[in-house]
Amino acid sequence: MSTDKNIGEQQVLSPWADADPVPARGIAERLDDLNGKTIGLFCNAKRAAHPMLQAAEKWMSKHFPKTEISWYRASVANVPEIESKGKEKFEKWVDSIDGAILAVGD
Repeated sequence: MSTDKNIGEQQVLSPWADADPVPARGIAERLDDLNGKTIGLFCNAKRAAHPMLQAAEKWMSKHFPKTEISWYRASVANVPEIESKGKEKFEKWVDSIDGAILAVGD
C-alpha cells in the first residue's frame, strides 16, 4: 500500500494557449418593463436569425404594445459588428435603444 499523499490528484490545464485578458463583469441591468422602451433586434448573418427575431417582435407587439422595435442587421458575417465596416452605424444604433435581443440562428 502506497503512502504517497498525491495519489489520485490531477492537475487540470486549460486547452487554450492564453487566458482571456478581459476581466469578467456582471450582466447588464435588466429593464423593469418593456412598454415605452425601444428594443433593438440585432440580426446576424445566419439564415435563421431573422425568422427568430420576427417571432420575438410578434410576441413583444402582443404583450408590450407600447414597445418600439428597432432592427439592425450585421454588415458582415462572422465578424463582431464593432470590428466591422458598420462600426459607426452600430454604435449609433446602440445609443438609440434601451435594450437589445441578439439572434444567432443556424
